[in-house]
Amino acid sequence: MHELAFPLLVGLILVALAFDFLNGLHDAANSIATVVATRLLSPVQAVAFAAFFNFAAYFVTLAFPSLHAVAETIGKGLIDQDVVTPAVIFGALGGAMFWNVVTWQKGIPSSSSHALVGGLVGAGVTHASVHSIHVGGLTKTMVAIVVSPTLGMVLALLVMLASSWALRRYTARQAERTFRSLHLVSSAAYSLSHGLNDAQKTMGIITVLLYSTGQLTGEFEVPHWVAISCYVAIALGTLSGGWKIIETMGSRITKLSQHQGFAASTGGSIVLFAASAMGIPVSTTHTITGAIIGSGVARRTSAVRWGTASNVVVAWIITIPCSAIVGSAFYGLTLLF
Repeated sequence: MHELAFPLLVGLILVALAFDFLNGLHDAANSIATVVATRLLSPVQAVAFAAFFNFAAYFVTLAFPSLHAVAETIGKGLIDQDVVTPAVIFGALGGAMFWNVVTWQKGIPSSSSHALVGGLVGAGVTHASVHSIHVGGLTKTMVAIVVSPTLGMVLALLVMLASSWALRRYTARQAERTFRSLHLVSSAAYSLSHGLNDAQKTMGIITVLLYSTGQLTGEFEVPHWVAISCYVAIALGTLSGGWKIIETMGSRITKLSQHQGFAASTGGSIVLFAASAMGIPVSTTHTITGAIIGSGVARRTSAVRWGTASNVVVAWIITIPCSAIVGSAFYGLTLLF
């Protein structure tokens, strides 16, 4: 156990919640890009809509506690829980927040989740060497970098094809009206799954901090006050919006119709709900980007702006190593005090 003065413990928890808020701000585009791009909702309506369902994910976990498996992966599945110290947590959060701010200012839809993973691994390795890493947990997360957007793309493509066939007898006006309603429902589902998967990353960080300082004992379990605080923080972040990234996600990759927006949100939400059930901290950014590309490809390959998409992929590749380096540097700062 590592002794930590109560004010410092509270300070670290507040920093973690600040990261969660920034996560919602940075990833607001994931939840609302399709409804804004298709003008289904105004930007203000969309962020309020997404924030509500981000928080509503808390009530889903009350009914299905097993969906908190992602918090366990972050808290004890990436690095050895016994080597985690407050300094490691500070390094992880510092690395993740720094990378989030840089990419947010540039309008790059990078992954807040992988920024946190990178920061945690970088700080953990600096503190206790590479032997502290749980290879299985890290491998699962790394594989998801490729699998989640690919699945999102394939599922969105399949939803496009299946729904086109199902509504083949509808007139253009009837189909448009139907897809507007379906798009709203699918966007709510995606916002719910986004809050469910992303808020848990901060829950895992706060919970392992409480265990490492002796505030919690026994089996690894997220306290209710931690869960609800994280859902509130991410919802408030989403409510604040992330307009530069929304533009990239909603219009620069491909021009979306209501039909495509419905397909992208549906494909993305399926991937995120499945990942949460399996305890995999996937990137909501990667997932919805893949789904948007899939919905664009369903129309025609040339409908996707592949130059923009490739720039986004580059950001995915460098996020974990860059945030790991910064996380290591922030950990190093704690050694000066």
